[in-house]
Amino acid sequence: MKDDDPADRSESVSEWDDGLIARRTSETAASPQEITIVEPRSPSVLQPAPLAYEGPLRSRLDALRELVGLSRTRLDSHTLAEAGRVLDEAAARRRLSGEHTVVAIAGATGSGKSTLFNALAGVALSETGVRRPTTGAPIVCSWSDGAALLIDRLGIPGRLRRRPLQTPDGDSQLQGLVLVDLPDHDSAVVKHREQVDRILALVDAVIWVVDPEKYADAVLHERYLRPLAGHAEVMFVVLNQVDRLPGEAAEQVLDDLRRLLDGDGIALGEYGEPGATVLAVSALTGEGVAELHEALGQFVAERGAAARRISADVGAAAVRLRPVYATGGRGGLSEEARAQFTGRLAEAVGATAAGEAAERVWLRHANRACGTLWLRLWRWHQDRRRPSTGRLPAKAPADEEATARQRVEQAVRTVADRAASGLPAPWAQAVREAAVRGAQGLPEALDELAVGSAVPQGRPPRPGWWPAAVLAQATMTLFQVLGALWLLGQVVGFMPSNLGLPALLLSAGVVGGPVIEWCCRLAARGPARRHGLEAERRLREAAAGCGRARVLDPLAAELLRYGEVREEYAKVTGVESGAGARVG
Repeated sequence: MKDDDPADRSESVSEWDDGLIARRTSETAASPQEITIVEPRSPSVLQPAPLAYEGPLRSRLDALRELVGLSRTRLDSHTLAEAGRVLDEAAARRRLSGEHTVVAIAGATGSGKSTLFNALAGVALSETGVRRPTTGAPIVCSWSDGAALLIDRLGIPGRLRRRPLQTPDGDSQLQGLVLVDLPDHDSAVVKHREQVDRILALVDAVIWVVDPEKYADAVLHERYLRPLAGHAEVMFVVLNQVDRLPGEAAEQVLDDLRRLLDGDGIALGEYGEPGATVLAVSALTGEGVAELHEALGQFVAERGAAARRISADVGAAAVRLRPVYATGGRGGLSEEARAQFTGRLAEAVGATAAGEAAERVWLRHANRACGTLWLRLWRWHQDRRRPSTGRLPAKAPADEEATARQRVEQAVRTVADRAASGLPAPWAQAVREAAVRGAQGLPEALDELAVGSAVPQGRPPRPGWWPAAVLAQATMTLFQVLGALWLLGQVVGFMPSNLGLPALLLSAGVVGGPVIEWCCRLAARGPARRHGLEAERRLREAAAGCGRARVLDPLAAELLRYGEVREEYAKVTGVESGAGARVG
């Protein structure tokens, strides 16, 4: 990077526009260790350009926002809290400077992070010593103007804001760096640990400082490094105090540190691969500090840490949300499940029995219409002699109603379980609840359908041969009457004696009537069967339509919503996937 003009440097030194209040006097007026505190000035009107999210990151953030919106009525607020926080922080960071990179230095008590902080700044800005904890509050150092709003976001007051040592040639390599020295993450003071956790969630990158004694500390690895494994690209791990290690011990400890980081799932940025930068330094003697300075300068110059941090946060949120959006199975409503559900509803409503009853009714009408006159008179007489009770038609027994209701409930539970199979627990519960809501009042609705759709009111339709059969039966009755009257006239002497013809007419009527009736019964079986099947079909379709409107459609809508959130979740993870619930 090309150095600035001396006049420009002197102008930038003489006027601070970001509220930083720790001002050193010039080198000729004071030693590098002396710091003058002045009142902060208002920020400049010209602020650095805001951060821009482009390409895949912008798409992932949009997908995460859509995912949260679609899930608010299905998932509790606690489950979506982390995703909401990531969206809020991404929006807040986007409004701020895209030309600055906020890096925190974190470490345990006695790790030497404050000494390293001072070494990078070139002046003692953070207190060091044997008293523990030394750093009681976060201290920030900015290498360029325009970072006031970023520092305000961290909640660091003006009295704890610093400027690095101003050398004659300047430190253009770290221009844009905002370095924060955090309290000890293992401090006995709860407030210190809370400050560490709060600021770590807001910075763009972290330099973890470990020492030869505590680099394998379980608290560091389990509480911080392992949960932040996805943030390896915005992470530096610095083994400090290597001057205390003799001979090749420093390399051995560094190799062991790399092994532990690999066990934490942290990718190491070696051989050109993206990942965490691991270095060995001695902030006290200066060994390795120049290498860290150079690596940090290249990191800041890329101006990509903020976007990578947000991308890592989105990835971490997606990992936490995986149990509620993605499983190994695939739920859905198959055609087989739909057919079984409608079949059970038809059984519950008695579609088969209703069809058989309709068939019997048709046969009874056919027998009455095509039977002999004497048989029809006999049946009419028997109907008149049958006493009328004046009661309403008897309802189905209570045990039959209970059985039908149980069949409906069982059918609803079965189809809901089939639809929810393989879905994450919250969505499976939502599917079952939708089925239960739809099943309310379903048995009563099916009862109404059974009354109104099974057997149509009035006489059933008649086939074309029916009038001919009735006419033939009337002819046979007429033959019987004529033959009988003719014989009676011969007996009383009213007509001449001739037994052959009247006997033939009488015999034809007596024999022909039953024969025609028997033939009509045979011919009526087919139409009666078709009539019964039609009645059964109507009732099955009515039951299926009722079940579809009340249960299957709500289930399909719930599965469609899950399919939508599944697609959005795939976009959040950065993997386009067509997998989803079957909603057909």
